[in-house]
Amino acid sequence: MYENRSRPLLTRREFALRLSRHALVSVMLLVFSLLVGMYGYMYFEHLAWRDAFLNSAMLLGGMGPVNAPQSGGGKIFAGVYALYAGLVFVAATGVLFAPVVHRMLHKLHRAELGESESRDRKKG
Repeated sequence: MYENRSRPLLTRREFALRLSRHALVSVMLLVFSLLVGMYGYMYFEHLAWRDAFLNSAMLLGGMGPVNAPQSGGGKIFAGVYALYAGLVFVAATGVLFAPVVHRMLHKLHRAELGESESRDRKKG
């Protein structure tokens, strides 16, 4: 998927395309998770879609639910969804920043490779 350190860096245009694909995957993951949370709150707690959206979005954002669950099923769902939301936030962030971190490491390794090649040329 990514180029190795012996290959040149991607052009800015290619990098922007890679970054946009990763952003799309992150957004799709977050939207899917938001819809799952909304469905769960609507099913277990019988919340209106606006309230279900608010609770799901707050959990995905790391803030916590607005409405405390009242039913037993709702409490179980809210707990499981809260754990899931925390992992999704970390995963979406990782997917989004992976190309940036890779590019930084690639530049670093290319610089190291260039220095070692120039030292070998001077010796030989």
